Amino acid sequence: MSRPVHRPLVLVTVCLATLSINLDTTIVNVALPELATSLDAGTRELLWIVDGYNLAFAALVLAMGSLSDRFGRRPALVLGLLGFAIATGVAALASTAGQLVALRFAMGVCAALIFPTTLSIIANTFPDRRERAAALGAWGASTGLGVALGPVSGGWLLEHFTWHSVFWALVPVALVATAMTLAFVPESRDPAVPRLDLPGLAVSVAALGLLTHTIIEGPDRGWSSAATLAGFAGALALISLFVRIERRVEHPMLDVTLFADPRFSAASGAVTVAFFALFGFIFLITQYFQFVRDYSPLGAGARTIPVALAIAVASALGGVLAPRLGTKAVVSTGLAMLGASFLWISRSGVDVDYATVIVPQMVLMGIGLGLVSTPATESILQVLPPARAGVGSAVNDATRELGGTLGVAVIGSIFSSVYADRLAELLAGSLPSGQLEAAQDGVAVASAIGDRVPAVQDALATAFMDGLAVGCTVIGVLCLLGALGALLALPGRRSPRLDAWPTPQSTSSTTAPPSPQSASAPTR
Repeated sequence: MSRPVHRPLVLVTVCLATLSINLDTTIVNVALPELATSLDAGTRELLWIVDGYNLAFAALVLAMGSLSDRFGRRPALVLGLLGFAIATGVAALASTAGQLVALRFAMGVCAALIFPTTLSIIANTFPDRRERAAALGAWGASTGLGVALGPVSGGWLLEHFTWHSVFWALVPVALVATAMTLAFVPESRDPAVPRLDLPGLAVSVAALGLLTHTIIEGPDRGWSSAATLAGFAGALALISLFVRIERRVEHPMLDVTLFADPRFSAASGAVTVAFFALFGFIFLITQYFQFVRDYSPLGAGARTIPVALAIAVASALGGVLAPRLGTKAVVSTGLAMLGASFLWISRSGVDVDYATVIVPQMVLMGIGLGLVSTPATESILQVLPPARAGVGSAVNDATRELGGTLGVAVIGSIFSSVYADRLAELLAGSLPSGQLEAAQDGVAVASAIGDRVPAVQDALATAFMDGLAVGCTVIGVLCLLGALGALLALPGRRSPRLDAWPTPQSTSSTTAPPSPQSASAPTR
């Protein structure tokens, strides 16, 4: 006899699993200054420490979502959480930046298995649209909670221990989520899911890897260098090849025809832009607080709480508002608020007041991102039936991680280029060439030199703010363009009803698959 499904406990479990992944991003970001010093890592190495995780996540999440649908979501979640715990524990033992980058890739592989599985479980556990929207709101709020707890807990750990502790702290979270999965999450799968599209997977990984590598190495190689231009051309060629492969194979990893549906394509684009903005911001703001404002790691982490709380509240609110006001209205408004916040930040000075300026900027940003995340995610999931929820959730997760990967790479590289050029201009003739080059390569080195030479600290602050201003301007303009695209492409409140979903061919050890009638709902 199958055991009863306790849906609230299932929701708590998948939210905890999601929290562990989001903690990993933010808790590592607050440790970047100490990693730069302890591991002798420049800006480029720090970009890879962050983006190694994001890149593996983005590249594999589509395949992992399909595998979890086919072989079982419960065992997939358990395997992903255990692997994540092991990789995180080993990362705490790393002694070089290269080792840590490699382990961050391993953690990203496990996260790619966890994230789409949590959304698949929600879609199959909550077939009613309003219940599912509320569950997705809680799931989105766990992202905000991770953004909040990561910097604060990471800052506290760094105040009392070494950087290794920020990785050790993630291990028990993943293990508790594993135990709860075994206790509360029912088994479900879709045996009709076809075998993995290996050619599509290989080409997609190569395309994303080459694109990210080219962007991160751009400041060092030169944006107009032959290597950089060849990298962009190669990435474009691989993306084109991926599309051709997916259109021709019998069972594609990604059904590119889904993007003809604006519910799917516009919502995916909105999520990509939103997380491009968030990840780029987090990468820079932790360094700003510690290197420019000279806050302690705990002080820096605590000062990111406003954006985190705003994301959590607005994510839950977005799940309530979208069915009533329409996805178009909520998502376009969120992107506009997000863009406005970054354009506001780009105008800030070095000593801008935290309480009266930075906090309102963060709140505006967090509300904007929360209003995008949950409604856009729900729009993506509306296109597919619950039995194939892994496909929709994997695309949603891929767009998040792709946006985050490119956000860190693009904004980090733009910042690095502007910062290095401006620092060279300000310190020309004031430092030996070797010291100047080292200061250009890493903010941590410039800060250490600035402790001895006040003029260097002043130049560091000016160069940092110039790089931050350009990066935030790029993000702000992109978000406003995204808002216009969402306004034009997303369905409104009175959109036609979805076609009835085909009867799901899903098996479950605890519950029967939801009927198409109970799962289908008007698109908004």
